[in-house]
Amino acid sequence: MLEFLSPRLRDAVSHIDREQLYELRVRTGKPLYANFRGNYVPIGRCGIVKTAQSALRPTAEEVEETFCAACGYSVHAVENEIRQGFVTAAGGERVGIAGTYVYEGGGVLSVHSITSLCIRVPHEQKDCAKDIFESCLVGGLCSLLLLSPPGWGKTTLLKDLVRLVSEHSAANILVSDERGELSTGEGGDTSDCIRFAGKLTAFTAGIRAMRPDLIVTDELLPEDYEAVRRAIAGGVMVFASAHLTRYEDVPQKLFSRYVLLSGPGKIGAVLDEAGNVLA
Repeated sequence: MLEFLSPRLRDAVSHIDREQLYELRVRTGKPLYANFRGNYVPIGRCGIVKTAQSALRPTAEEVEETFCAACGYSVHAVENEIRQGFVTAAGGERVGIAGTYVYEGGGVLSVHSITSLCIRVPHEQKDCAKDIFESCLVGGLCSLLLLSPPGWGKTTLLKDLVRLVSEHSAANILVSDERGELSTGEGGDTSDCIRFAGKLTAFTAGIRAMRPDLIVTDELLPEDYEAVRRAIAGGVMVFASAHLTRYEDVPQKLFSRYVLLSGPGKIGAVLDEAGNVLA
């Protein structure tokens, strides 16, 4: 994990408990920050420091080296991901990139002069979704949507739900992993995965080829709801997440259960298809 970091950054992070490290913010010439136990803290040569003045400041060369290593030293092989603003490293770490976007024909051609990296560190937390499973799924499969701001553990919860459903029902599960994060870790014995495909492609091809009982996907955008609607109408259940905080803001009310998080990994409320509070 995080082996792609440049040597100086990798050494600094080696002094931090990886189980409590959720994110790294690597910015050219600016203090290195980490999301550690839910709080952003500056990182120095030997780990966490008290002030930003004592933090490491990655150089342009270190940012470039880290980015190239995260790409497996083959930027051309991940051009499609780069156009979407991220790459996925070998350990499942999603590396968001900021820099100069280059357009051609009305679409993003590439990203050059990368100046910042947002590195999300995946975690496997067994039974973190047990409360959701017991609240929503003990009586049988139903479609559900997790709602919260970014960084509150929706992907981790979905991964654990895959494992729990696989263990308790032996349902055929298709994981639509558009960004290469959702299929890392233990997974379930009855799950299959389509990686780096758009949701419409993954849902359509996956239903035809793999005959799933359940599709699990992450980070729904408004344009993704049509694929979800088709799947549910065809009798396939869907688990998904969205960067939303209110039931009212969900573009299409397609799900049987809506789980609102109140903090990282914490259930705030469970709503039914009409928005009524169940738990």
